[in-house]
Parts: sequence; C-alpha cells; structure tokens
Amino acid sequence: MAAQIDKRDSFSQCSNRCGRSEMRGSCCCGTVQFELTSPPTMMATCHCARCRKVGASTFVFVKAEDLRWLSGRDQVQRYEPAPPYQYARCFCKICGTALGEIISDQPSFPISANALDDDPGVRNRFHEFVAEKPAWYDISDGAKQFERHPVKS
Repeated sequence: MAAQIDKRDSFSQCSNRCGRSEMRGSCCCGTVQFELTSPPTMMATCHCARCRKVGASTFVFVKAEDLRWLSGRDQVQRYEPAPPYQYARCFCKICGTALGEIISDQPSFPISANALDDDPGVRNRFHEFVAEKPAWYDISDGAKQFERHPVKS
C-alpha cells in the first residue's frame, strides 16, 4: 500500500522551499495567476467526455476564501454547459488553459489540478464517470471508481 500523504506537510514543504506560505497556480501563458492560502481539500478525476474535452478531468477542491488573485482575473472566460451538464468551466481567454470553476460563487469549488504550479499535497480520491472513460486510458491508481457522480452514503 502506498504511503499516505499528509497534505499539510506537503504544503509546508512548498512554503519552506519556495519561501512563501502560499501555493501558486497559473495558466500556460502566465496571464492568469493565483495563490491558495491553504491546501486543497481533495483531488478527483472525472472521465466524462465534457471534462476530458475541456482539459479539466483531474481537479482539486479549494475554498473560495483561500483563493487570492494575483493577475488575470479579467482574462478568465466562463463556458456555460448545455443540459444535462450543470457545471460551468473556466479557461484563460488568451492561451485556453483549463481552470475548472475558478470564478465560482460557491464556498468551495473545483479547479483544474493542471493549473497548480506546486504539489497540492493531496492525491486522487476517486474517479467518476468511469463508464465514459476512453478505452485507451487505464486507471492505474487505487482510488475508488464510480459509474457517475459519487453518492454520499
């Protein structure tokens, strides 16, 4: 069994190594830049066709109060989905980097893990919409798998 990663320890290591107490994130061109003042609460991967096409299938959940904009907030575009999808997706207007729901008005929301510049300190907790996973992709971690959205029990 893999060693459990303590997200607080990883966040502290980044803080010590980077000389700051925040975790940074950005888009490919550097226009959109942000910091997280606390580590993400969890990571998951969505295999639905929509998330795969917008390049945002692995995401981390962050608290709105922990997100601080450094630059480029005005360069984030929001894509509103057609039914049956319900979650908007955001991306950089200039380079197209997927940013998850980074301009959400919810207290907690997912952002694309690929937009983080530092190790988030969390690892994949589950895979959702595995029924839509392409045949060429093999899930190779031990995270739980769900045919659709996970259901709280």
